[in-house]
Amino acid sequence: MRIVIAGGHGQIALRLERLLAARGDEVAGIIRKAEQADDLRAAGAEPVVLDLESAPVDEVTERLRGADAAVFAAGAGPGSGAARKETVDKAAAVLFADAAVRAGVRRFVIVSSMGADPEHAGDEIFDAYLRAKGEADAYVRAQDALDWTILRPGMLTDDAGTGLVRLEAHTGRGPVPRDDVAAVLAELVDTSATAGLTLELISGSTPVSVAVKSVAGN
Repeated sequence: MRIVIAGGHGQIALRLERLLAARGDEVAGIIRKAEQADDLRAAGAEPVVLDLESAPVDEVTERLRGADAAVFAAGAGPGSGAARKETVDKAAAVLFADAAVRAGVRRFVIVSSMGADPEHAGDEIFDAYLRAKGEADAYVRAQDALDWTILRPGMLTDDAGTGLVRLEAHTGRGPVPRDDVAAVLAELVDTSATAGLTLELISGSTPVSVAVKSVAGN
């Protein structure tokens, strides 16, 4: 498969790139800064320098053309203000979804957040983040031309992955290592039977591949 990842230098994305490259997939990661390119190459991915906050949809479409799947793993990051939650967590996700539709890339996986909700109340930056993520999810769900899956991890940690998770429509809150989020994404990308599902993810007791097969109905 050829898989294009938005937010290619993110902590989850770099882990995902390593997993996909190791299993023989062709991976491209979209990054904003050219100096991040070597990190992607080290992970086995082709770096694509493109700013999703300013790029026109036609340019993003060209980068997606010929891909088998697209993964939106970009985020404004914890140090950013409410404005960038709108421009990255929402608008860039919408742009990437639009480009995937135009490029004919049906398989689309988006990394969201537990608690994402377009109607989420509150004036804090994290409240704006949850609204932006919720609005992006709602937009993706409305795209009939996409076989979308939305993944909503719990509290992300840098602990070593265990390969054991709980993956369900509703899990309740809990932590999950970024290693395990990446492992679940790698399985979801080529499990199109999970299309149309919004899934929460925390650490658990089920091996990743079994958890994905279970929600896919296998």
